[in-house]
Order: sequence, then C-alpha cells, then structure tokens
Amino acid sequence: MNIAELMAEKSRDFGEYINIVYEGREFTNVEMHRAARKLANALRELGIRRGDRVIIQLPNCPEVFQSFGAIWSIGATVVPVNHLIGQDESAYIFKDCGAETLISSLEFLPRIQACHQMVPAIKNLILIEGDVPKGYLSLRRLVDESSEQAEIVKTDDDEMAALVYTAGTTGRPKGVMHSHYSLYANAKMTIDTVTLPKGFVGVFVMPLCHIYGITAMIAGSVVGGGKGIVLRSFDVEQIFEAIERHRANLFTGVPTMYVFMLLNPETKKYDLSSMQRWISAGAPLPLETWKGFKETFGFDIIEAWGLTEAGGGASFNPFDGPIKVGSIGKPIKGAEMKIVDNHGKEVPRGSEGEIIIRSPGLMKGYWNQPDQTVEVLRDGWLYTGDIGHVDEHGYFFITDRKKDIIIKAGENISPREIEEVIFTHPKVLEAAAVGIKDNIYGEDIKAFVVLKPGEQATAEEIIEYCRAKLKRFKAPKEVEFVDALPKNLLGKVLRKELRNLR
Repeated sequence: MNIAELMAEKSRDFGEYINIVYEGREFTNVEMHRAARKLANALRELGIRRGDRVIIQLPNCPEVFQSFGAIWSIGATVVPVNHLIGQDESAYIFKDCGAETLISSLEFLPRIQACHQMVPAIKNLILIEGDVPKGYLSLRRLVDESSEQAEIVKTDDDEMAALVYTAGTTGRPKGVMHSHYSLYANAKMTIDTVTLPKGFVGVFVMPLCHIYGITAMIAGSVVGGGKGIVLRSFDVEQIFEAIERHRANLFTGVPTMYVFMLLNPETKKYDLSSMQRWISAGAPLPLETWKGFKETFGFDIIEAWGLTEAGGGASFNPFDGPIKVGSIGKPIKGAEMKIVDNHGKEVPRGSEGEIIIRSPGLMKGYWNQPDQTVEVLRDGWLYTGDIGHVDEHGYFFITDRKKDIIIKAGENISPREIEEVIFTHPKVLEAAAVGIKDNIYGEDIKAFVVLKPGEQATAEEIIEYCRAKLKRFKAPKEVEFVDALPKNLLGKVLRKELRNLR
C-alpha cells in the first residue's frame, strides 16, 4: 500500500470540500492533492526516486501537507525535522539520514547555509517562497511549472514511509523507521478508538515534524470530510479564537498548552461550547492542571499516551466510559499492553514494571542502529522504558521513565511523585525533580521550580511544603528556581539538561 494512494481514494470518495484553513485562507482537498501531484512530478525531475529520503524542516503550513503527499507519491521517504532545533542537531540528522533534498523556508536561510557547509551531500535546496536566492529552488515555481498528471508509485506495505527522529532527551536523536502500513495502522486504530465526529473540525497545532502530528494528519485523511484549522505555532488566543470562529470540536495538545490556557486572563471571553474532545498527550498531565481546566472551562481533558516507536497513539482514556484522572487509559483498539519485570515476565495487576506494547503500528526499527533496535523490539513487543502499573479495571498508569528513577539509599523514588506534590503549591507553575550525587545516600533529590508570574518563594518554603506531604526521605534536598524548564517540542521536560545544571 501507499498512504498517498489511500489519501487520494478518500478524497475521491468524499468529493471536494474545505480541508484546511491556514491564516485566513481556505484550501480544498482537491486543491491540496493537485499541488502534491505537481510537486511529485517536480521532485521526479530533480532525480528523486523510490526509497530516497527527503527532509522537510518547516513549521506547520499547507506546503508541509503537500510535501508529505508528493514525497509519498513517488515512493520516497519523508524525514520531518523540527524547525526549532539548532544547526548542529540539524546537520547531524541531515547527515545521518543520507538525504540529498531539503524543503524549508527562506526565514531559516542562515541555518540552511551553515548545515549545507557541514553536509554538502544536500544538493537540492528547496524553499517554499516564490523569490529565492541563487542556488536555491522555489517550491512555488516547481509546483506552478509542473504537470498534475502523476502516477502514484505502488509501494510494499513494509516499505519505509517516514524516518522520524526522536527528541534526543537522553542522547543523540535516533531515526525511527515507519512503514506505510504501520503509519496507516496506527491512524486507523486511533480513529476506531477516538471515533471522530462526522464532519469534525479540529484545531491543528501539533507539529508535523512529530509522530503525533503525522498520525493526526493521516487519521483526518482516512476519515475524510473533516476540516483542520492549521496554526503555525502555539498561541492560546489564536486557538480559542479558531474554536469560536469555526465551531471546532476537536483539539489535541500537550500538558504545557493546557497550563498556559489556564494562565491566560482573556480566554473566558471566547465561546467554546462547540468543543467535544480535548486530548492531552506527549507528556504526563499534572493532576492540578486537569482539575483547573475542569473548574475553569467545564471540560474534561482526555489523557492519552504514545511514543514515536509505537507510531503515535498507544492508549486513551475512554470517550464513552469513565475517565481516570492521572491514567493514560486503555490500549487503543488493535493494540496490546502489559506490565513486565526486568526479565520480561508479566507482573500481577497493581505491581510496577515496564510497560510494553504490541500492535501493527510499531516501528520497523532504528535507522542504522540494529543493536538498539534489538534492545527495544523483542518477540514482537516494544519495550517502552516507561514504568507503571495497570489497575483492576485495565487502566494503565505511568509513574516514571526507567532511566529517570532516583535511587536514594537503595530505594527507588519516582520524580513524578515529588513533582505532583510541588505542583499543588499555590505559587508554583511547573516543577521537575532529578537525582543528584550524594556522599551518604548515593543520590538525593533536587527540584527545579518555575513560579507563577508575580510570585516569590524560598527554597526552604518549597522543601517544608514537600516534607508536610511526603515522607521526609522523599522531600527535595535542594530547590532551584528557574524561569522555564527545558523541554522538547511536545513539552516533555529534558531532564538531561537539568542534570547538567546541577
């Protein structure tokens, strides 16, 4: 199968409709597919063939959607890269994936030039603007000058469709290989679980350089008939304005977005009554954020969970059943999850262990890293590195990352347990806990705290607050106040960087 052919079939089934709204302009599905076909022909003319990798490094915009369709149409592989990362990490990914073509924007020209010097193998430099410097190609002109008659390459189900680089929270980014079928399977399983409203209108802010954005794009195309209000970047008032203006009923975000929604003093002036689904994924959703959102706006946030290696979504709290706040819910339809010990043996319900998952949406493996692939893919199961448990009703809970556990005097301590307590302090906006070296205990606890605007607090105040709500043994030894926590694009705290601040 080829995802591009699947998208084309759905477009024919539904006829022409407004598919995307971006910065006030409406694009129909027919218009988007036409642009993708024309770009596919242009890429062929540049010598790009089946199996080649093509980098897209752009914020969300119509050209990203068109580029995905064009690249898949010719049987090539999409390499979506975060446009916010620096030149060193960009150059590493460019070189590692072995691509010869980059699609980006004039606004990133200094970084593109620096990366091109470091990775001269990138020979096709395509910018989405109409007027581009000498030595660069204009995507707009390539589309305008190309024929729209394009054959879609017949690809095998297992053929690589996307090479998605992880955020690199614990080291260099790894390229996660997904096939046409694994991407389709995950999107279909997500649709069967979420049951999108007919003619849904979603506010699309999740980046298309990340697996969640890619899954949402494919899911929307498979369902068909829906409309995506595409935002270039996260902005609370733009999101709420879009919901009110377009009567949107679906939003997928990350916990940090919901935190900032609660902080914005102007949000109550918007009419959000059309909304049906508020989904949070990408990082643990603090209990206080869930409660605050429910109290302020009257909506439940549906917490979900997934990871790049699993093709996006892995579990959801039920939409037609009880929500368990703090839980990542149950496996999506077609997937299996269980908790195992260090030997891969399933543990009793309620006991902690590593969460593993099996589904047709799993990755093929890590690009050029067979040893790491074998480490996480075993007997058809993906070992996620997330620690948690499952309750008597089949709801899964994540307590921490395997590599983030703090071991103090031989006792395993979950940073999340400490963070949830600090979150309840009335002056605290965000918090993260990490282990620090200690001559007596081996490791002790340090908390990094972001205060709410205008608030002041002392380290001792936070420590005493924790001592009153936790065992003294689990209270932080040190507290450091910071303006912001280092995070990846999806709001996941980069503990590696916090450890470097110690």
